[in-house]
Amino acid sequence: MAATLRYYGTGRRKEAVARVYLTPGTGAITVNDHGFDEYFPNKVLKMVIKQPLALTETVDKFDIGVTVDGGGPAGQAGAIRHGISRALIVYNAELRPKLKKEGLLTRDSRVKERKKYGQKGARARFQFSKR
Repeated sequence: MAATLRYYGTGRRKEAVARVYLTPGTGAITVNDHGFDEYFPNKVLKMVIKQPLALTETVDKFDIGVTVDGGGPAGQAGAIRHGISRALIVYNAELRPKLKKEGLLTRDSRVKERKKYGQKGARARFQFSKR
């Protein structure tokens, strides 16, 4: 049996980590064994995920299998986008300048700031009362 051709990329955003596998196919996307539309009903998140594919004109060239863990929907969508971008470079290194120019290869390092002791939140404070 011949080994199937797959391209792999790991994506991260906030607390989410996505493992992305690109397989030559028709453009079907599966996330955690669920359909793409079922897992991400939000149009904006779907657009975010498909961004690297649209940019490199590879929307219908690959079936995408994703395992994503941690974070919320927005973080997971960002992680999947990052993973797809990295996998596309494994497929064809000539796509790198195009993806880099759009900032899709940079890991978005913004994470939630920790709550500070004796206070209400990371930046929020309890109301000050003089008397």
